Amino acid sequence: MAAPFKAYDVRGIYGEDVNEELAYKLGRAYVAYTGAKNVVVGRDMRPSGVTLQKELVRGLRAAGANVTDIGMASTDMMYFAVISLGVDGGISVTASHNPGEYNGFKFVREKAIPMGLESGLDKIEALVRANTFPPLDVAQGSYQEKPVLDEFVDWMHSFVDPKKLKPQTVVIDAGNGMGGPIIEKLFAGYPGKIIPLFFEPDGTFPNHEANPLVEENRRDLIAKVKETNADLGVGLDGDTDRAFFVDGDGRFIDGDFILGLLAKPMLKQHPNAKVVYDVRCSDYVRDTIKAHGGEAHMWKVGHAYAKTFMREIGAEFGGEVSGHYYFRYKDAYFDSGNLTVLLLMQTLSDQGQSLAEAMEETRKYHISGEINSRVSDADKVMADIKQRYAGKGKLVEIDGLSIIGDGWWFNIRKSNTEPLLRLNCEAKTQEAMEKLRDELLAQIRGQRDLAQA
Repeated sequence: MAAPFKAYDVRGIYGEDVNEELAYKLGRAYVAYTGAKNVVVGRDMRPSGVTLQKELVRGLRAAGANVTDIGMASTDMMYFAVISLGVDGGISVTASHNPGEYNGFKFVREKAIPMGLESGLDKIEALVRANTFPPLDVAQGSYQEKPVLDEFVDWMHSFVDPKKLKPQTVVIDAGNGMGGPIIEKLFAGYPGKIIPLFFEPDGTFPNHEANPLVEENRRDLIAKVKETNADLGVGLDGDTDRAFFVDGDGRFIDGDFILGLLAKPMLKQHPNAKVVYDVRCSDYVRDTIKAHGGEAHMWKVGHAYAKTFMREIGAEFGGEVSGHYYFRYKDAYFDSGNLTVLLLMQTLSDQGQSLAEAMEETRKYHISGEINSRVSDADKVMADIKQRYAGKGKLVEIDGLSIIGDGWWFNIRKSNTEPLLRLNCEAKTQEAMEKLRDELLAQIRGQRDLAQA
């Protein structure tokens, strides 16, 4: 079986790509590479997670690591446990937003430092593939169970006290993921009204997949917002490290617009701070950061890249189009859908606005959203576009190819896993954006021999 190592985690179909044997080997390899002595382990609500976690723990302990088992927990709860307990690292057994037949593993070091294929996961992969581990000549590590939900909620409340927020009616769709049990405690005492959708954790996802970035998975949320005349709608992904929002009219708000909105109070609290955003983000993000006295820093897509870069430059806050938002806590960095929800509600409360009102200022930004095209030779397409646009704008190759012109920009990136090119572009008017988009798509798709993605 080929181990399903991705850019930021290990993930695949349970029983085909991911199984208990792999889980055991990952435990052995994690300790062999990191040298970790004390490790936190948690799992999401997928039924397959029970035995996968058991074998992961067996591998960790066999290699000599002491394991603290936080049980069924969100990924941001795992980050919290690693940070608060001061241990050497942590692993979540989760497939995040993927369908129920999937499972996988997310890895961090001390202080919740992420591990991706360019930051240690490649070394773990090499050990697993070679099936070569240090001899088991160490004493077996210890094991303890330690629920952390109450402490996690207290930690969240140290950032935002929901009892002090102005009351709103908020629909929250947990998608049968890990968010339900957390939200119930997180908003205890909130003076407004929380309307729950699918709060019961169920890794078979009987209602819809826990991936609110996909339009069909937002239908129940939008319908309930309209039915109840709610002020705000929230969608959480499966392991609750991401949050997504719809306004009171049921309109989905892109993640980069939320990032720009949240940057305002962050910069008020931390003047002149550095804020990181990914290459796909609207100019609204950069413009808002600068207008509020911050330093805007563009960087690569992906949580492992973003948090590593934030640590390098000492950034205070960051985020992505994908609904990941990154926070600094002392000398640690973490992403959390739960904290994002609290901070957005606090921002709207403090500004005395609805989300729709707060987003009025984004209407002058005209962005395409991500458009995927299947191509036979992505490198050739990118090289030809680079040549065609040479001299027309500033060239940036942080992640794929970006050309930044006067009042417009575009980015094209290759998929890590498929023969796809991903296009994002923006311009000052809708007409100009559509013209730029169509020109680029004509060049991209004119050189492909596969169907549009």
